[in-house]
Amino acid sequence: MYSFRRAVAILAFSCVVSGLAAFSQDSSSSPQQPQEQTPQPAQTPSQTKGQVSVQGRIRARREARRQQAIRDTYGQRYELFIGAGYQRFIPGPTLQHTTMYAFDLALTRYYSDRLGITLDGRGNFGTSFVGLNFSSITRPAISTYDIMAGPVYRFKMRPKYSIAGRVMGGAAMGNFTSDTNRFGQICPPGQQCLLYPDSTTYAFSGAIIGEANISPSLSLRLAPEAMGTGFGSTFQHDLGATFGVVYRFGKQ
Repeated sequence: MYSFRRAVAILAFSCVVSGLAAFSQDSSSSPQQPQEQTPQPAQTPSQTKGQVSVQGRIRARREARRQQAIRDTYGQRYELFIGAGYQRFIPGPTLQHTTMYAFDLALTRYYSDRLGITLDGRGNFGTSFVGLNFSSITRPAISTYDIMAGPVYRFKMRPKYSIAGRVMGGAAMGNFTSDTNRFGQICPPGQQCLLYPDSTTYAFSGAIIGEANISPSLSLRLAPEAMGTGFGSTFQHDLGATFGVVYRFGKQ
């Protein structure tokens, strides 16, 4: 009886072990479900490599044309300026400013595209109001003539315009008495003479020059200017401007 029970127990234990082994094998051999992947958004670059290359070539050609225009315009050895101007000038020690109108002729030799030397000659003409006096001459005509030279430097160069600075020094000749009917400086008795004596003295000026280019060889100029002279052993500080046409020639 004991042997029969033992045999039944061993058989039952074997069945349980076999079932567990089969279940384990089935579990391990069942296919695993694939994990879901989050879709990645497609990358959309703003510019493709070809577009960047085309735009780069366009910019390079544009810059090359700009540089060539600057060389064509400012690569000339000489500039000839023909123009006019005006100046607020004091013709005597006690007189008010007189408006002087001028012709101006200048030649500039450039040693680079920025730096040059200018030789300038001009004549200034006006009528000075001297007030009522014993000579009955109230508005004599006067004139001055200036010859100056000095450096000019272009601070900004563009195909359409340029901005430069210029300083010059030289001599000024004053003619104040030729229209006074032999009264000369018009000197009232016991009073200071009204006009400066005719003389030659120093002159200097500083100007800012703006030019608008019509073509590589031709431009329009406007140059506000401050000028100093020494007529009558005094110092005159005058403001004015010149304007006119510039012709460039002599390609470097």
